[in-house]
Amino acid sequence: MSVYFPRNFRLLEELERGEKGIGDGTVSYGMDDGDDIYMRSWTGTIIGPHNTVHEGRIYQLKLFCDKDYPEKPPSVRFHSRVNMTCVNHETGVFDYVEIGSIALVEPKKFGLLANWQREYTMEDILTQLKKEMAAPHNRKLVQPPEGTYF
Repeated sequence: MSVYFPRNFRLLEELERGEKGIGDGTVSYGMDDGDDIYMRSWTGTIIGPHNTVHEGRIYQLKLFCDKDYPEKPPSVRFHSRVNMTCVNHETGVFDYVEIGSIALVEPKKFGLLANWQREYTMEDILTQLKKEMAAPHNRKLVQPPEGTYF
């Protein structure tokens, strides 16, 4: 028998973990708006992995945890321009916090989102995206100029 915590308890736990720092410090996340009592809007950061075209680059992402999180995955969008096989470069959407047009991560091309399980976290998403950057099919792709945004 599994015990399920209410959505906000889960998100508070993730917020606490994100604020304390994750692993080697190359992945981080936190709330986008501290006044959002529903804890929907989050910002993530990935520092590109070594020995790839992403090395040393800082990528910003937006994550949105709808009312069904963690039963369903958050929506994940790169705010920083990036060239990866799992990022849709043609679907620019207006950001939900009205920052600008950004690219959606395509769930079908990113296994963690396509095969989402309630135990997965935003940390899992960010660390898996970092691993995806280092994968053979992404590690050498020509990248947009650093500091550009969707």
